[in-house]
Amino acid sequence: MAVEERFFDSREQMVDAVFEHTISALREATSQRDAASFLVSGGSSPAPIYKRLSEADLAWQKIQVALVDERWVDIDHEKSNAAFIQQTLLQNNASEVELVGMKNSAVSAADGVAKCEAAYQKLAAPFDVTILGMGPDGHTASLFPHAKGLAESLETKNLCSAITAIKSEVTGDCTERMTLSLNGIVNSRHLLLLISGEEKLATYREALAGDNISEMPVRAVLQQDQIPVTVYWAP
Repeated sequence: MAVEERFFDSREQMVDAVFEHTISALREATSQRDAASFLVSGGSSPAPIYKRLSEADLAWQKIQVALVDERWVDIDHEKSNAAFIQQTLLQNNASEVELVGMKNSAVSAADGVAKCEAAYQKLAAPFDVTILGMGPDGHTASLFPHAKGLAESLETKNLCSAITAIKSEVTGDCTERMTLSLNGIVNSRHLLLLISGEEKLATYREALAGDNISEMPVRAVLQQDQIPVTVYWAP
């Protein structure tokens, strides 16, 4: 298990640190390769980081932005991660970047896996930076506890996987999802897990201490030994 903890006294400090980590990795990637890949999650924690990155002096023409996960909803839905990324990251200097989304024309996520996988196989790999979050239920990406499709998502060699979560306060009504598989998540050069608040810190500690992955799928990411995980936390 290779986890590096970077804990801060304020969210502002955490935002600064994640911004510097991300921009440094993307600059290194674009200086060394013709294409770089940036895999992004929704949520309140990364929003200010995305807004700052949108104004950064980066070789955006070389950077491919793609989603870590998505609810099986269209981009005009209020819960769409694609819309969130368009509104936060793909502005200003990054306004011309095309987002590789997960929702496609298939009726269901299960039916749309092949098309999603084909799109993600075209991304520069390993992914240069992958931003993850974590819920109070121990999910990360859309790897939800005891979800239909979770076992497949943890075992498949594909990058993408369909998930149907058990409805809860965390999932809301949008239980049908597309997500990076565990293999897709660890297919990264820099893997960052962003958490904030005392409740999620307690969840994180519990995840480190146990081994039941179905109960807390974030354990699969924290306890794998293929790629180091940098955990950022602030109150």
